[in-house]
Amino acid sequence: MAKITLRLIADTLGISVATASKALKDYPDISQKTKRDVKELAATLKYKPNSFAQSLRNQESKIIGLIIPEIVHHFFANIIHGVIKAAEKEGYLVITLQSDESYENEKKQIELLLEKNVDGILISLAEDTVNFKHIKAIIDEGIPVVLFDKISKLIKCSQVVIDDRKAAFEATKYLIDSGCKTIAHVRGPLKPQTTIHRFLGYKDAIEAHGMIYDKALVFEADHLSYEDGRKVAKEILASNQNIDGIFAFTDLLATGLLVKLKEAGVMIPEEVSIIGFSNWFLSKITSPTLSTVNQPGLEMGMAAFKLLFEELSNKKNKVPTEFVTVEIPTNLVIRNSTR
Repeated sequence: MAKITLRLIADTLGISVATASKALKDYPDISQKTKRDVKELAATLKYKPNSFAQSLRNQESKIIGLIIPEIVHHFFANIIHGVIKAAEKEGYLVITLQSDESYENEKKQIELLLEKNVDGILISLAEDTVNFKHIKAIIDEGIPVVLFDKISKLIKCSQVVIDDRKAAFEATKYLIDSGCKTIAHVRGPLKPQTTIHRFLGYKDAIEAHGMIYDKALVFEADHLSYEDGRKVAKEILASNQNIDGIFAFTDLLATGLLVKLKEAGVMIPEEVSIIGFSNWFLSKITSPTLSTVNQPGLEMGMAAFKLLFEELSNKKNKVPTEFVTVEIPTNLVIRNSTR
């Protein structure tokens, strides 16, 4: 017979694991109907709480959860390295999960981590995440959460970021200073804060240098992939706007742009300069090599764990935590794709 778990009860009733747990414990913020439904189903299924798990929740499991949008990305690989490196020094095990940029996956993974009795969770929000109730719920339950990279200002917790707006400004400014007159920006959908800030940084630089912002020079990529970069390159070629500079949201997009434009006979950087964002390993092996913004993933991962560890220590010592935002500095890495 399959083991009866709290997740089974939650899924059957269409509620979160956190809500089911709180209903069984008679939390005042859970409705009487939900409490009754949960308790009746638990009794019917003969659910028995895991006493070991409960003891861990009251003490420490020395396990934390890490949710990232995609493991294959060089930046997030560095994030994982940074988190694990810092966590091991404090005796913590890290469970790493991938959301695949999916809001639904992100919710399921949070519940899975709760079942594993993690002490806290580090999250970079999925591209599809625009509703934050699932994250606010676990924070309200007293489980420390730290956001990094893809964050939301609507969530009250500590966060680790770079100044995306400033970094995008500097990247665009470099294109302007090198002589580019008509500069395009290739971005993703305006959902996460990072996309918005990089777009605004591009726009700020254009206007700060006496150029006219033209929304026709902003191209949107659906999935920020290499193939999307190639697709947008076709749109740029068909636009007939004499574009001579491109600032791309990621190195992967920039690589797709670079390769497709070269295939079409465009000389890089003589005719079009391209600059990406992240300093992924691909940027060193493209031909020509790709100029980019260095996004220090290792340092960001270490800083994210440090904030989480401080909050866990405060919780253990019953000391209130003051949420902070840590900004990791970036820098331009100029290679051969720009003049």
